[in-house]
Amino acid sequence: MTRVIIPAAVACSFLAISPAHASDIVYTPINPSFGGSPFNSAHLLGIASAQNKYKDPAAESKNSPADQFVRTLQSRLLSSLSTQITNLIFGENAKDSGLIKFGDQEIAFVRGLDSVTLTITNLSDGSVTEIVVPLLTGDGF
Repeated sequence: MTRVIIPAAVACSFLAISPAHASDIVYTPINPSFGGSPFNSAHLLGIASAQNKYKDPAAESKNSPADQFVRTLQSRLLSSLSTQITNLIFGENAKDSGLIKFGDQEIAFVRGLDSVTLTITNLSDGSVTEIVVPLLTGDGF
């Protein structure tokens, strides 16, 4: 029994004496935001989206049929208003100037020699937007 233990002990001592071979430990990030491979971005985004349990309460309430109807109606009214303003400025009986009020909006237009200036004023907060539309002449066509 002592014969088996001695060769095993000798073999273990030779292994302990032999030099160890190792390399440096190098950290490589996974996230592309921190220098990782850009091919990981879609995978990481998919994992983050799958784990995200947050639902925006405002996004859910805007998709009700009543809200969709109000948005559609508002869009149609604004489209009709813009058609009427366009006819006042560029139509058959075009005016040189005018003022249109619609809710909290006030739209003033003035026709110049080479352009039409639209001034849109929001009466609730006082913000003013000015749009200059060049007039097209028939000479270049």
